Amino acid sequence: QVQLVESGGGLVQPGGSLRLSCAASGSIFRIDVMGWYRQAPGNQRELVALITSGGSTSYADSLKGRFTISRDTAKNTVYLQMNRLKPEDTAVHYCYVVESRRAYWGQGTQVTVSS
Repeated sequence: QVQLVESGGGLVQPGGSLRLSCAASGSIFRIDVMGWYRQAPGNQRELVALITSGGSTSYADSLKGRFTISRDTAKNTVYLQMNRLKPEDTAVHYCYVVESRRAYWGQGTQVTVSS
């Protein structure tokens, strides 16, 4: 089993920035993919960004240029730097990890963008 602990969510004004972190621990043999999804009220969960073990990244088209995903392989931690935040970015953000082909989800961290 893999445990995921997220941090960094909160309330921010429009135009502000937040950095989310997600640390994986437990029975880790090989992490294939780390990333983030989000779910706003009344919406389906959607992809934010992914990063592979080789460092390749992918983003939701609407978020390119504002969000940056990165990872610290030694710490089994993934980060999401979110800049120029908008009210429509308000959502619960979930960490997503694929370890040895098994998918794990974090408990979610709330991001609220409001003045």
